[in-house]
Amino acid sequence: MRVLVAGVDEAGRGCVIGPLVVAGVLVSEDKLPVLTDLGVKDSKLLSAKKREALAAEIARVAEKHVIVKLAPAEIDCAVESKRKLHKLNRLEAQAMAKVIEVLKPDVAFVDAADVVEERFGRHIQEGLSFKAKIVAEHKADLCYPVVSAASIIAKVERDRAVAALAGEFGDFGSGYLADPQTTRFLNQWLLVHGEYPECVRKSWKPAKRAKEEHDKAQRRLF
Repeated sequence: MRVLVAGVDEAGRGCVIGPLVVAGVLVSEDKLPVLTDLGVKDSKLLSAKKREALAAEIARVAEKHVIVKLAPAEIDCAVESKRKLHKLNRLEAQAMAKVIEVLKPDVAFVDAADVVEERFGRHIQEGLSFKAKIVAEHKADLCYPVVSAASIIAKVERDRAVAALAGEFGDFGSGYLADPQTTRFLNQWLLVHGEYPECVRKSWKPAKRAKEEHDKAQRRLF
């Protein structure tokens, strides 16, 4: 009997601008060595050009692949909610469950966002209408080529989303607060507009702090 294996990973969890992208790749177990032969590895270890090329090859080898995007407003709602169900880890687990629900694998390897790997796996299983073996591990994108493949698909999709947003709102760099260009963009946008654009995760602490400082400065002017 043919065994179907899924890998699920995300891109953009820690950024302040743009979506969190969850991707899943479904591969027949006998095709797993093909991913290794292609040179599939954690997307962070690959150049953008290499990721783009590999994404096309992965789509060719895979039975199916699925992408779910979580918008900044949806993430803000989860982060700011007092209900544990809607915290970011649960939101990500729910998104991964949506991906796995479509893929219908026999076993799914996922990169665990929760510090407790087994709990993250249970939260995913709770969102499924069928029983699948969920293997949730930290750094799964380094250990399992099928998860690496998902990380590549997620990163390519995230990069495309960032490029589209930059075309609309201007160059904001990578979208991560460690990027000086991103920080400059946020500060400049507040100076000009007074509020963040819809592409910003307003619940992120540094972003909230910058907005509070801006508002205080504005009140002092009047």
